[in-house]
Amino acid sequence: MSWLTGYIPDLPTPFDEDGEIDLKAFAKLCECQIAAGVSAIVVGETTGEASTLTPAEHCTIVHAAVETARGRVRVIAGAGSNSTSQAIELTRRAVAAGADAILSVVPYYNKPMQAGMVRHFQAIAGSTDLPIILHDIPARTVRELADDTLVQLAQSRQFIGLRDGSGDIARPLRLRALLPSGFRLLSGDDATALSYLVHGGDGCISSVSNIAPLLCRAIFSSCQQGRLPAARYLQSRLAPLTAVLAKESPAALKYALCLLGFMHPNTRLPIVELSPAAKAEVASVIAGIDDEDLACRSDGWREPYLSRARS
Repeated sequence: MSWLTGYIPDLPTPFDEDGEIDLKAFAKLCECQIAAGVSAIVVGETTGEASTLTPAEHCTIVHAAVETARGRVRVIAGAGSNSTSQAIELTRRAVAAGADAILSVVPYYNKPMQAGMVRHFQAIAGSTDLPIILHDIPARTVRELADDTLVQLAQSRQFIGLRDGSGDIARPLRLRALLPSGFRLLSGDDATALSYLVHGGDGCISSVSNIAPLLCRAIFSSCQQGRLPAARYLQSRLAPLTAVLAKESPAALKYALCLLGFMHPNTRLPIVELSPAAKAEVASVIAGIDDEDLACRSDGWREPYLSRARS
């Protein structure tokens, strides 16, 4: 699983002014990340407002990512649900659309027992030959994926990694000796990602990487080389952006990408656009980041939204 390392962006799903998926904008987001040298992209998951997508729309964005990537990066398709049968259906659709791997979240709202989680994920694995990355995010699911449960599931080679949204930076230290050598532990929290890496993590499935993929890549590289002061310095440059994006996700991310000329800031209910004050805060943070640290399209061209943020 050498490709499942570093900062991997969790892409938002762009919507046009009519509320439909903006596939042209989505392709630009994909190309930006490919140009930045990422190994994989995540689509149709938390940042992608997956809960508001119909099964057909979910299939559409996975297919669009696969068509844009053309094998240059791996496409990880979010396919989670609190219904096992629906998660299986989304998984099968993602397989048909050409995804390279599945990202499957702990069932939310239902509050299943650990034994129920095991059977849920095993049923999903039985529906596909694709590798599966587990997603533990207790703030959204209420029930956590316990360490013992993760170790049990990881005995199957089909489960290749964990997106860890628990914020527990010591988890890699506890788990590394208990997991197969190829199993990847990735932070799901930008704010604590560097600490997670220092404690033995393999990367981060990231929101902030949508805005500053090269800076994120530099943080990971510095950490791998043992250059921790450099990694901490780079992380400090990202801290204001990380904080402002976390306040209202994914609306803040979408507005930031709008300022950079990538997409409309439109969201779907129950998520709404930012308030004027929140927009001003995002614009101020974006304006304070050096141009070379910001996302740009593969041809290096930007529309003049950024100049508006700095005016």
